[in-house]
Amino acid sequence: MNFEFAEEQMMLRDQARGLLSDHCPPAVVRRVLDTDELYAADLWRTMAEMGWTATVIPESYGGLGLSYLELSVIAEELGRAAAPVPFSSSVYLATEMLMRLGSKAQKAQWLPKLASGEVIATFAYAEGGGQPRADRLVTTARQDRLSGTKPVVADAQIANLAIVVAASNTGDGASVYLLPLDEDGVILEPIATVDPTRPHAHLVLDGARAERLGKEGH
Repeated sequence: MNFEFAEEQMMLRDQARGLLSDHCPPAVVRRVLDTDELYAADLWRTMAEMGWTATVIPESYGGLGLSYLELSVIAEELGRAAAPVPFSSSVYLATEMLMRLGSKAQKAQWLPKLASGEVIATFAYAEGGGQPRADRLVTTARQDRLSGTKPVVADAQIANLAIVVAASNTGDGASVYLLPLDEDGVILEPIATVDPTRPHAHLVLDGARAERLGKEGH
């Protein structure tokens, strides 16, 4: 059995490696580490222009409609370069949740903006140590208003949008919510972590208005 990438994927790998060599040398990583710059915004724009943020998003929503193998090729090269960008939060996690759970209207509103890199998103799931469970969630939804704290949310200070998991309105299971981070009732408390190439913050919610993705308690 051949586990090598196909020729097209190896070409994509070489292209990605060359771009990151030019646009993300160690000096760029060091710049983010040593200054108040939260991420390499110029690199993010270049990546978006190359279509990396649109890799697996369907063409009908402004994406490239490629496979997860192509995405994994790009992921390997971003890791190789230690690229200080919110790619994992926005592309691997938040975009994927929106594609899986969003309505047609929600997808039409947000996926083209995620594909273009205009909007950056993050995923607020865990609430401390251990595997999160619905009956342990402190963050709650009441009539689609979220309250509670999501600790250590990666790239929260960069993101425009968060996908938040909260105890559902009915108290039975957990639901997933789409939360623009400029809503009233959203507070970000920056914290230091072991990974200084990415900013992290506690996401504190006090009746912030959100929109459910998928079914109640899903």
